[in-house]
Amino acid sequence: MRAGQGDRSAPQSAAMRARLWLIVVAGVLAAAGAAWLAAHAPPGRPTEPGPVLELLVGASLLGCGLASWWTRPENRLGQIMVGTGFAWFAAQLVNASTPWLNTIGLAVQSVWIIGLVYLLLSFPSGRLKGRLDRWLVVGGAVAGFGLQVVAMLYGNKAGLRCSGCENNLIQVFHDNQKALNWLGLQRLVGIVVIVAVIVLVVVRWLRASAPQRRAVAPVLVGGSATLAALGWTVIFDLLGDPLGSLPANVYYAMTATVPVAILYVFLQRRLARGMVAGLVVELGAPSASVDLREALARALGDPSLDLAFWFPAERCYVDAEGTAVRIPSEDPERRATFVERDGHPIAALLHDPVLEDNAELVQSVCAAASLALENERLQAELRARLIELQASRARLVEATDAERRRIERDLHDGTQQRLVQIAMTLGLLEAKLPEQAAPVQPLVRETREALSLALQELRELTHGIAPPLLVERGLAIALDELCRRAALPAHLDVAIDRRLPEQIESAAYFMASEALTNAAKHSHGSEVRLNAAYDGRLLTLQIADDGIGGAATTSGSGLRGLADRIEALGGHFTLSSPPGRGTMLRAEIPCA
Repeated sequence: MRAGQGDRSAPQSAAMRARLWLIVVAGVLAAAGAAWLAAHAPPGRPTEPGPVLELLVGASLLGCGLASWWTRPENRLGQIMVGTGFAWFAAQLVNASTPWLNTIGLAVQSVWIIGLVYLLLSFPSGRLKGRLDRWLVVGGAVAGFGLQVVAMLYGNKAGLRCSGCENNLIQVFHDNQKALNWLGLQRLVGIVVIVAVIVLVVVRWLRASAPQRRAVAPVLVGGSATLAALGWTVIFDLLGDPLGSLPANVYYAMTATVPVAILYVFLQRRLARGMVAGLVVELGAPSASVDLREALARALGDPSLDLAFWFPAERCYVDAEGTAVRIPSEDPERRATFVERDGHPIAALLHDPVLEDNAELVQSVCAAASLALENERLQAELRARLIELQASRARLVEATDAERRRIERDLHDGTQQRLVQIAMTLGLLEAKLPEQAAPVQPLVRETREALSLALQELRELTHGIAPPLLVERGLAIALDELCRRAALPAHLDVAIDRRLPEQIESAAYFMASEALTNAAKHSHGSEVRLNAAYDGRLLTLQIADDGIGGAATTSGSGLRGLADRIEALGGHFTLSSPPGRGTMLRAEIPCA
């Protein structure tokens, strides 16, 4: 579903208004005719409702159906209620004395129940949800119309258990017992359909989310009570109506509540759309700090609402923190409404499927919040770019460390080994030179000494690239060795009881090494204190000297590079160096 800047619902067309007014006139005439027939009905109908209840049920179906059709023309429920109302009034033709009208009324006496079953199963979307729903509606049609017509082929009056239907024009066979048997089957099928519908809607209600339960609760209660009353009416009918007209009166009174409940839900939704102005005021308040998600969730009545914002650079949606979000496509429990502004996507609302049946409210809320959503999208895009930058820096650090290890390995296994081999060869050459080659021996000895010096410098270089002690024994031991070799007296306090990830140990080691070197060169202090601690989540490293201070990350001392390295790992780097009060470096690195 997509929502633009404004509410796209158009006013009702002239043809639509004319059609509804025609239905109103037809409904008034049908109600008047039913009232006249009820008032002039033949005596001896103890189980039938009175004229007041007949009019109440029909007027409720027609009136609420027309109102629902007017407010929600795209939803079939209004049309179904109107059709059910006319079917109800048509059933009152059974009271007519004219034979063909009486026959029609008898044939369609229970057709309106099909509409009632359809209303209950399809609410609130107006569409049946699956094959079971369709079979139940078909079962209701078979019981309400098919078996009724079959029974009419065999019986008349006594066989049809109808004191006001002397004129059955479609009777072909005169066998009242068979007519009673077909009516018994009709009631049995009807009971099965009623129980199945009640069980199905209750199970769906129990499995539904909280917003879905609130949406269907009035109709579920009214419809289930009506079907239950209908079932008891059928049972009492089979027992010979021991309670007289009471079960039928209760049943018809309950029937009148179903269309009222449907209209109540539709009007409630319309009132909710009228409250969008309050959302505009809330989001536009200059001094208020509004949680946009909470405000939209309240306006839509869906606490589970989530927001996702369009990130153009990656052509994906991200949450408020900049993390990528998967948009549900085939998830039956979630739906997505996409919000656009000036033809460009800005956000997506991830919500309960029940809001699909109230698209006007969603569109109105999206239009009212489009500017706020755009502002939030820009902030989410900034966070996403920061996350992307941080990930890029982390990949750069990882690649740099990998390259450093490769260089160290190549130097150790290649150049260093060849230099060692050359030194050994020179030693053998010196031993085998004859005594008369004495002038050459000093040259060979000088070459061996220069080669030894080059090997020592190469070992120191490889030690700086990847200290073997750090790689083999971990950060705590490497820091201890680093403090022992420091040019200034260094006091170490370490509380690390395990190996940490390689990148973190490397970053902490080189930070300590850089800090000790800087303290020896620039601080003019007398000592350095180094503290390292791991609490199971963070590695905290702090190096402080008692020198002259005045250090800065912009002074070219390498501190900016240390800060970048620490921050690339998601850590926090702090430098405190007031003039005359020493320098303190502190790093907090997450180890998760």
